[in-house]
Amino acid sequence: MNIRYFAWVREKVGIEEETLDLPDSVKTVADLIALLKTIDDRHAAAFEEEEAIRVALDQMHVEHDEVLGTATEAAFFPPMTGG
Repeated sequence: MNIRYFAWVREKVGIEEETLDLPDSVKTVADLIALLKTIDDRHAAAFEEEEAIRVALDQMHVEHDEVLGTATEAAFFPPMTGG
C-alpha cells in the first residue's frame, strides 16, 4: 500500500510517502496506524495523538474504523481549518 503524509505528519515522519506490504492482520485504518507506530521513533511520534489525525483511503475521507479493503493508498494529515 502506498502511504502518504501531509503537513506536520510528514514533518514528524520525515518522508512524504512510502510503500508497505501490509500483513494480513492489518484490516482497518486503526490497524494500519498501530503498524506505522512500530516502524521507528519518528513514526511513533507522528501518530502519538492518533485521534487528531485524519485519513483518506484512495482520496476518500474515512474514519479510523474503516476497513482497508482493496484501497491502494492511505493519506494521513492533520485537521484542516478554513480561513
